[in-house]
Amino acid sequence: MSRCTLTLGTLSAVIAGLGACAGAHAAGFQLLEQNASGLGNAYAGSAANPENASIIYYNPAGMTYLPGFNISAGVNLIKPSFKFSDNGDSRNPSVPGLPGTGLGGARPTGGEGGDAGNLGVVPNLYASWQLNEQWYLGLGVGAPFGLMTEYDDDWVGQYHSNKFEIKTINVNPSIAYKVNDQFSMGFGLNWQHIDANYKKKTVVPLPGLPLASTGDADLNLKGDAWGWNVGFMLQPTEDTRIGLSYRSKITHRAKGDTDITSIYPTGSSVSFDAKTRVTLPDTLVLSATHQLNEKWELLGDVSWTGWSSIPDLKIRNSGTGARDDDLPLNFRDTWRVAIGANYKFAPAWKWKFGLAFDQSPVHHAEDRPTSLPDNDRYWFSTGVQWQATKNTTLDVGYTYLYLRKTDIDTTSGNQLTKGRVAGTYDSSGHIFGLQVSSRF
Repeated sequence: MSRCTLTLGTLSAVIAGLGACAGAHAAGFQLLEQNASGLGNAYAGSAANPENASIIYYNPAGMTYLPGFNISAGVNLIKPSFKFSDNGDSRNPSVPGLPGTGLGGARPTGGEGGDAGNLGVVPNLYASWQLNEQWYLGLGVGAPFGLMTEYDDDWVGQYHSNKFEIKTINVNPSIAYKVNDQFSMGFGLNWQHIDANYKKKTVVPLPGLPLASTGDADLNLKGDAWGWNVGFMLQPTEDTRIGLSYRSKITHRAKGDTDITSIYPTGSSVSFDAKTRVTLPDTLVLSATHQLNEKWELLGDVSWTGWSSIPDLKIRNSGTGARDDDLPLNFRDTWRVAIGANYKFAPAWKWKFGLAFDQSPVHHAEDRPTSLPDNDRYWFSTGVQWQATKNTTLDVGYTYLYLRKTDIDTTSGNQLTKGRVAGTYDSSGHIFGLQVSSRF
């Protein structure tokens, strides 16, 4: 059964009406899908391809190629799949008095969790406005980071994660300046809201006794933060464009609560104030496009993401009997390479296709969390663009994401209280996108 729960909230009346939700399927939990017009090219040339107002996100300098008033809106449907297979080495926690554990932990009695992937919907909305020959304003709204994994109840990794969800909303006002016909630059501010939910089984010490019970932990955190982005566009020849874009780190100090319902005493519950600090990564993108002839256009992209800004996730709980919770991640910085092409096979039609290699921030099986069973992925993308009228285009795109078998052998930093999850994930993904863009 599909579960669609990552609500973006009121981005606008249009986006709110979509009932938006999101599931990550760029590397880590970054969402490259900030338009659907680039999906058919696997987002090759993203910072050098100002075909509509969504260039605001990828490179604000690209607004200088959009005369008049422009609006672009779209949606991507993402269906990832994460299916776990236990190799027989998974273990329950090793806690005195906890039934079914014992020294070294007993074999879990639960299942393999089903498919932890969920159908997601990632909408976007952009508008740009030419003030005069040199100055341009723009506004973009989207969700650049998102993640949700959710397992069936009582699976072997229930002390690691039953549900892990991260949601963001990003509002990006921008300005661009056209220095001359060959060079432009742009700048943007980013207000970002984050909302996180983490559910798992937990070990609950019994007061005054060398024994423990089990409970269900439910963590909810929210926060707001600011960042910035800058971009440059160079056109050395009539047929060639080069784009360079940088988006800053954004540090969230999220606050909320942790609710724990214990099995013994039956139904007892307690709530703690919770907080965490997480720095979402910065990105640097170098792109190029070249109009080979009247029919063919070539696109390329090299990007870097600073995932090492998230070495771990530390939850700090406060209150009587509260215990902190740490989730080691050991993320590494990553690279992404994409190539693509457009073929104009009719006056109003373009065929788009692209390939990409997307490196995962998770490097080793022992560092791979059940909440993010990530691995390097390969993008196979195609799509079409229809010039419906002189000023309106419609883009449809599709991507298949291929991932190799993904090994996991993790204790999430504490085998005594979380046990061990060992096995293999069989993962893949499908993305469908639709974008409508108009100029007035």
